[in-house]
Amino acid sequence: MAPANRTPSGPGAPTDGPAAVRTAALESLPVGASVPALVAALDAHGAAVLCAPPGTGKTTLVPLVLAGLVGGGPARKVIVAEPRRIAARAAARRMAWLLGEPVGASVGFTVRGERVVGPATRVEVVTTGVLLQRLQRDQELAGTDVVVLDECHERHLDADTVAAFLLDVRAALRPELRLLAASATTDAAGWARLLGDAPVVEAAGVAHPVEVVWAPPVRPVRPPHGMRVDPALLTHVAAVVRRALAEREGDVLCFLPGVGEISRVAGQLAGVDAEVLQVHGRAPAAVQDAVLAGGTGRRRVILATAVAESSLTVPGVRIVVDAGLAREPRVDHARGLGALATVRASRASARQRAGRAGREAPGAVYRCWPEAEHGRLPAFPSPEIRIADLAQFALQAACWGDPDASGLALLDPPPAGAMAAAREVLAAVDAVSPAGRVSARGHAMARLGLHPRLARALLDGAAEVGPRRAAEVVALLSEEPPREYGDDLAAAWRQARRATDAYAPRWRKESTRLTRALPSTPPGAPQTPARLDVTPPSGAAPARHTSASPSPQGRQNPSPQGRRNPAPPAFEAPPEATSGTERPGRRSAGAGPEGQGLGDDSVVGLIVALAFPERVAQRKGAGAYLMASGTGAELPEGSPLRNAPWLAVAVADRAPHSPSARIRLAALLDEDTARAAAAHLLSSGEEVHWESAGGDGEVVARRVHRLGAIELTVRPLKAPAPERVRAALLEGLRSEGLGLLRWSADARTLRARLAFLHRTLGAPWPDVARDDVLLARADDWLEPELSRARRRADLGRIEAGQALNRLLPWATGDAARLDELAPERIEVPSGSRIRVDYGDGDAQPVLAVKLQELFGLARTPEVAGVPVLVHLLSPAGRPAAVTADLASFWREGYRAVRAELRGRYPRHPWPLDPATAEPTRHTTHRQRRSP
Repeated sequence: MAPANRTPSGPGAPTDGPAAVRTAALESLPVGASVPALVAALDAHGAAVLCAPPGTGKTTLVPLVLAGLVGGGPARKVIVAEPRRIAARAAARRMAWLLGEPVGASVGFTVRGERVVGPATRVEVVTTGVLLQRLQRDQELAGTDVVVLDECHERHLDADTVAAFLLDVRAALRPELRLLAASATTDAAGWARLLGDAPVVEAAGVAHPVEVVWAPPVRPVRPPHGMRVDPALLTHVAAVVRRALAEREGDVLCFLPGVGEISRVAGQLAGVDAEVLQVHGRAPAAVQDAVLAGGTGRRRVILATAVAESSLTVPGVRIVVDAGLAREPRVDHARGLGALATVRASRASARQRAGRAGREAPGAVYRCWPEAEHGRLPAFPSPEIRIADLAQFALQAACWGDPDASGLALLDPPPAGAMAAAREVLAAVDAVSPAGRVSARGHAMARLGLHPRLARALLDGAAEVGPRRAAEVVALLSEEPPREYGDDLAAAWRQARRATDAYAPRWRKESTRLTRALPSTPPGAPQTPARLDVTPPSGAAPARHTSASPSPQGRQNPSPQGRRNPAPPAFEAPPEATSGTERPGRRSAGAGPEGQGLGDDSVVGLIVALAFPERVAQRKGAGAYLMASGTGAELPEGSPLRNAPWLAVAVADRAPHSPSARIRLAALLDEDTARAAAAHLLSSGEEVHWESAGGDGEVVARRVHRLGAIELTVRPLKAPAPERVRAALLEGLRSEGLGLLRWSADARTLRARLAFLHRTLGAPWPDVARDDVLLARADDWLEPELSRARRRADLGRIEAGQALNRLLPWATGDAARLDELAPERIEVPSGSRIRVDYGDGDAQPVLAVKLQELFGLARTPEVAGVPVLVHLLSPAGRPAAVTADLASFWREGYRAVRAELRGRYPRHPWPLDPATAEPTRHTTHRQRRSP
């Protein structure tokens, strides 16, 4: 495909014009054969779906053609949206290399914290997050002709949101804007339908055969939970990498779920005859470039997260080792906990990963799980909109003018429960009005590019501790620091200031970005008082704080038209940290310039509490805490925070079926700061309820001052309202059952008889079989005794049988027929009156009687028209036979019973014809002596 005739311009552009274009490389890309059909589809419909396998050039050649930089087409401005920063940088560099230009000339990129574009840039690669922010500022995307949504099969929430917003823009403002959804493996029909029945263009790839080697661990490993992966599995993965190096040629690409697992496996590969590289979103750009540039003659082992599944092409790879795990966001709305969770990778991801081994030549994939389990894996990854925290999505939708997202074109609608929880979060941080409309404060939060919780902490915290210090702590929260920094967030802050690892530069850059992003005038009323009085927390380290830099100029709100192109952000290194000494006693967070009256512990505790007020936690025991949300949480052994009376929990997760959460990152806190930061959770009132303690509950009446679920002060309530005591007693009856009442044998029999009649005859006989039904009618049968009761012991004085009598159908006169329809006893031929066992009222009534007492009775006794189940007993009272048809028993069953028992009980009558024999309850001798 011939390049367009043009002269590249911009910083560092080559001077030799089109000759620098790598024509051979462009023409070798397989997607080129499908480009004419794709261009025609976009010309005809304005939207299209491109399905192209990895390595075909869909990310690199297609944007160049659409921009007119290759192929001689008209000049256009193209935006390519990638799900990850590493993919955006790599795609821009690859396209620039194909054109023989530096990045920033015809092709540039913009990711959070970095922008490399020039005045002649025609293809700009951005992350979906950057494009989302740009759409909120400039809904028309002025000057943009085509938007390519790359890797849309990954179904990231930002990508789905961007697609929905762009469809709105096309429908209402820019019908000429062209949209292309591109992916290696995607729901083509779904995306085509979403894009208005857009045509689907498929491109064939060059697929080399990939041999599948099943390499499960020899011994079972524990399944992942939360962020935890069994170390035994990681040891096995490292062993499989060594095996693959010994068995085959070429570089090895090993897929692992996260940075921590990559680091552990890298440590276990020390000494292998290969260069070990780590690729993930946090990896330095130099490492990423080295991986993507190819080898230098020495074999390589590339340990990567899912970023290498489809977004990047890694040359030289002939072997893939797949641990079979992935990370997905999870949120526990009931407990207010959200985090990444380790899950089994889907079959679609496994195919994508395996395909990496066959990009350039035949290869092999080693799968670290049994072949028998493969078919049970999920078919596709879960769309993020179904499983993630939707607070940021809800804020974006509100800013877009669709607070409930009902008008957005989405492949999957957001779950109603998750959206309700998200709206609660937005209301709590004053991002939306009670009606759900976004506030000025909400607009400011959305522009920060943070989760609304962190945006609240930054806006409100900056007024208390200064913009720079607030931004530094929020930057720690937005990208969790390495585990090596420990679980004390204040100590992690100090570590980040002096660290020279890969994390520290990213943290500094993000801190500077957030500092500069703060508005000069905080929008709306802050969630905290103008000045928070913060007491240095117990156990806090001596104050160490950063010298404050002057407050930066905040970005102005968009013009009323709401459309402008933001200037590229500038970045500078933060000032060096200085140390000081915090004087004991009470401090105001705003005291002194930039709130420097507070030490690190107090500052971090305040910011975390502002971000996660429901996670402020009070100590309940050694390392055990109760969060304001009501969730218990525990610190690991050896944590320096274990003796702190209060904590602000930044990161916690909960294993399945575990009663409490595990604290992974927290900060010291004092009670006053907890009260101020979580003021909306404060409540005072009288509480009267049933409190169970080891199954022996009691009515508890008290006056309580709470911070969410945390009880701050408790005083006994001497004279609780009678109606509240009654409600508490009913609560006790529901939780522990009607056994709290006094149940005599007659009362239990009466309940069973009534239950039998209700089951057999229905109304007007009451339903008394279930406790919940009886409790729903408490007014009809437990009064006036229940209203007079004050404690558990009073319930035990209520005679249940007497109370049940109130439910009999007295008004209809049927109550008088109780003994007729469901008699307590039945008189048998011997003259005995035998008690009927009605059980629980849900089975056939039972009449247990000695066999000799029924001689001469041919018809089975009945109650309410139902034959009883006769349990025939031996003279000793032991079961001999069971029948519901006496006549049949006398004819067929009696002979066998007689033969078995007459020798054992010779003193009792065993006539040959029981139908005509005289019934008796006595022995033969006594029967003869009777007159």
